Amino acid sequence: MMQLKPIAIGGRTALGIEVKLPKTTLLAVATDKGYIMCGALDIALLNEKLADRRIIAGRAVGVRTLEELLAAPLESVTKEAEALGIHAGMPGAEAVERML
Repeated sequence: MMQLKPIAIGGRTALGIEVKLPKTTLLAVATDKGYIMCGALDIALLNEKLADRRIIAGRAVGVRTLEELLAAPLESVTKEAEALGIHAGMPGAEAVERML
């Protein structure tokens, strides 16, 4: 099952995405510029193999809901996210706000 949910942050709206899979749930909050995601996101792949795409993204681990994803500190971010002032340790909601 997949659920899409508007998420208001700083007076603007991002898109929350929840995909229920066997034994796991994929979570993401996306904007037109970039996204944050649960631990399934491979930041090294985005920075190394897909560097030419200049993806703005962050990863939080140990989250089970969209609310937890927004509250959790990011464990890692892409180089492109760093260029926007997004860094590891920043709460997900703050990172998304910078992407809006």
